[in-house]
Formats: sequence, structure tokens, C-alpha cells
Amino acid sequence: MELGVNVPNFGPGTDPDVLLRWAQTVEGLGFDLLMVSDHVAVTADVAAQYPAPFYEPFTTLSYLAGVTRRVRLGTTVLIAPYRHPLLVARMAANLNQFSGGRLILGVGVGWAREEFEVLGVPFEKRGKLTDEYLQVIRKAWENEDDYRGGGIPLWVGGNSAAGIRRAVRLGAPWHPLRIGLEWLRDAVERMREIAAEEQRPVPALVPRILLRLTDEPVTRPDRLAGEGTIEQIIDDLEQLRGLGAETVVLDPFGGDPRETLHPEVAWQALATVAAQRHRISGRTSS
Repeated sequence: MELGVNVPNFGPGTDPDVLLRWAQTVEGLGFDLLMVSDHVAVTADVAAQYPAPFYEPFTTLSYLAGVTRRVRLGTTVLIAPYRHPLLVARMAANLNQFSGGRLILGVGVGWAREEFEVLGVPFEKRGKLTDEYLQVIRKAWENEDDYRGGGIPLWVGGNSAAGIRRAVRLGAPWHPLRIGLEWLRDAVERMREIAAEEQRPVPALVPRILLRLTDEPVTRPDRLAGEGTIEQIIDDLEQLRGLGAETVVLDPFGGDPRETLHPEVAWQALATVAAQRHRISGRTSS
């Protein structure tokens, strides 16, 4: 099982130098994947959780591709309806070329109604637009030599039944976000049922989980995967491996934008996990 990191490309403490240090830390600790998030217009609903500056993911990953050599690069998640699908197909294909084939494109439908309004995209049609756009992107990659995007992994984000069905129909890995283990067990069973209904293979599982390292065990019934002592976190990763997770992305952002002013706290948590990842059964790449 591979391990990735969701790097905060937003917030008061984030700038190009901090992003560079994030990339060096993630790659230096031996993680397999570095991912960033997506927003275009930092409207009030976005700013309440992810305040400016918010660095656009394609340009950010292009920058980080030039200062890394091994770690793969991706989006968790690119909001598909925000950009013309042919633009996304071309930018992704170019970034994949520039990075030596290291790109993963994680996509989702989005949630920020005000941002959709500012961009002139109908919020109520975001699911339908996502389905249409993903088909266009794949077709461009497969049939247009100028795009040369064949082979870029496409992950489908979203915790809803619609997101699961989208992953099944596309034959793409399912990328649920910040979840509890009990919820995920039920969702994986639902994914198997949907795959049987659609008469398609069960998608790969590639979740993004919280990373919040504590000194004392977290015993709340609603504890999220990745929250607690290092023993709890390693056990969560082992259980995710048992559920069939091929890659797990760790998200060290706890929700307070002021955290971005002190990235060293997240880096220490990542270093603790990296030092213990040999305890996770199965193949690891580092």
C-alpha cells in the first residue's frame, strides 16, 4: 500500500517557499504521492474554510514538479465543472509530460454554491456536467495525439452514492474523503453492490484520511480514521489495507487556517508516520 500527503495550497502561512519546503519534506520522508486541492474563486463559503491565498492546483503542481524527482503529483480533488474539459485534458497531459509521467488527476463535483455562481456554472447541474466532462477528458486523452494523456490515472472523489456509482461506471478508483472506518466498511460493501448492479468491476479504493496525531488515544465513537495516537493511526492504515486500499492519502490539515502558519507540526506528524510505516503489512514502495 502506498501513502500520499495532501498538502495545503492555501491559507495565511502558505507561499511558494513554504510549498517548496512541503514538497521537499514529503519526498524526503519517502511518501509516494503529493496532492493539492482546488478552488478558483475564493468566495465567502470557500474562504470560511480555505482562505486566501489559494494557489491554483495545475500551476502549483507544475512548480512542484520542477523541484521534485520521484514523488507523484495529484489533485484531491479538481472540481470538474469549473473548467472546460478540453482545457483540463490539455493541462493535465502537459503536466504529466513535464513531470515525467507522475500525475494523478483526482476529480469531484464540488460543493461551494457561491463559487459556482461567480464562475457562471449551474450548481444544480454539477453532477451531470462532471459526468459529461470526464467522458470528454478521457476521449481527448485516448484519441487525440496532441493531448498525449493516455495513462494518467483518474480518481473519482466524493462520499455520496452518486460518487461511488460514477467511479464504478468510469472504472476509476474511488477516492472518499476524511472518513471513519465503520462508515467506509459500509460504503465499500455498497460499492460492491453498485458494481454488481452495473455489471462492472469493483473500483480500487484510494481514500484520503485525516492525520491528527495525539498523545492520548482518541476514544470518541465518531473518531475519524487517522485521528489519534501513532498506534491508532498505524492500526487504521492496516485496516484500510485490509479493506483493499491501494493508496491512502494523509491530510494533516485539521480545519483551522492558522495551522498553515506552523507547518512544522504537520511535518513532525508525517515524520512519525514515515518512521513507523514498515509496521503496515503488505508491500510498500519505500
